[in-house]
Amino acid sequence: MAATCDGSGSAGRGPEASDLVLVLNTGSSSVKVALCNSAGQRHWQEQRAWSGQGGELALIELLDDWLDPLLEQAGTTPALVVHRLVHGGERFTAPTPLNREVLRALEQLVPLAPLHNGPALAAIHWLDDRLRQRQRLIPQWACFDTGFHASLKEETYSYALPLQWRDQGLRRFGFHGLNHQHIGETVARQAGGVRRLVSSHLGAGCSLCAIEIGDNGIPVSVDTTMGFTPLEGLVMATRSGTVDPGLLLHLLRGGMTVQELDEHLNRHSGLLGLSALSGDMRELRAAERSGHPGARLALRVFRHRLCQGIAAMAASLGGVDAIALSGGIGEHDHALADALRQDLSWLGALQWLVVPADEEGLMVRLCLRAAESKA
Repeated sequence: MAATCDGSGSAGRGPEASDLVLVLNTGSSSVKVALCNSAGQRHWQEQRAWSGQGGELALIELLDDWLDPLLEQAGTTPALVVHRLVHGGERFTAPTPLNREVLRALEQLVPLAPLHNGPALAAIHWLDDRLRQRQRLIPQWACFDTGFHASLKEETYSYALPLQWRDQGLRRFGFHGLNHQHIGETVARQAGGVRRLVSSHLGAGCSLCAIEIGDNGIPVSVDTTMGFTPLEGLVMATRSGTVDPGLLLHLLRGGMTVQELDEHLNRHSGLLGLSALSGDMRELRAAERSGHPGARLALRVFRHRLCQGIAAMAASLGGVDAIALSGGIGEHDHALADALRQDLSWLGALQWLVVPADEEGLMVRLCLRAAESKA
């Protein structure tokens, strides 16, 4: 079994109200809400699944029916609220207090991460309305999944595209940075000899990050698999990952609309598209055992692309000391972990670690530090 690095800590006794931070993490398939102390430790946490295919209306109904009563029952007023935003573009690379001007700028980024930024902004507006109705003036902040990758070098983030396109900001950004940063900090703290780390965020969305950990224990992103949008890179639950752009041009020339192409690449591809059954790894494992050919193909392609990606991240690091698995698949799919260790044995001696995801705890610490520096 891989070693487990747990950076979340124990919630313990409830903190004082002045120390409380409410974290809202609106993902492509779930909404997580947590009340944390200043160290990021949970006072309580709840999560609900939602279907992005229902659109933002389905999300609002979930927030009305579930989160509104939950917040009312909590009976405490947090010092601030922190939201996870997937895409911050070139402008937003650090924790940012939310105001009308910032929200207008973030609306312009929705097309770059349609499964995430749109729902997150809908949740921000929903919560703002609820706070105003209850006459609670609580600052709202955002943390960005792209922020950790602001350290990427020009040769890493540049696409081989015409200059006039690149001047429009068409470049690689990278995503899942909050969890990759958490993984890097946790490994630096608990596995002190690691300097070259491949961080694997494997859930509904999947990405890898090549991380260098300095002597000061600070992790730095040097490469990652996602790019201009969260579509690039590995096979995901319903997202395609990297495909030949010529294939997409072929579909457009054949009459497919841009909207149809977007829908198919984001919601009907990946594990779901390969298996023609499900995007859920647990369901695919069960179906594979029953001899389902689509499930078997999906799992093989997922594993093949993942091994390719890990090897590429190792190349960017000039070697690898440790590989950390995180996210729902990374933390719980032991068959995949065993297969990866076998497939990648040629990398030589290295540590295999499991780091439970904790985007919420990291967001609390980042935003409180930023808020204190502005005070």
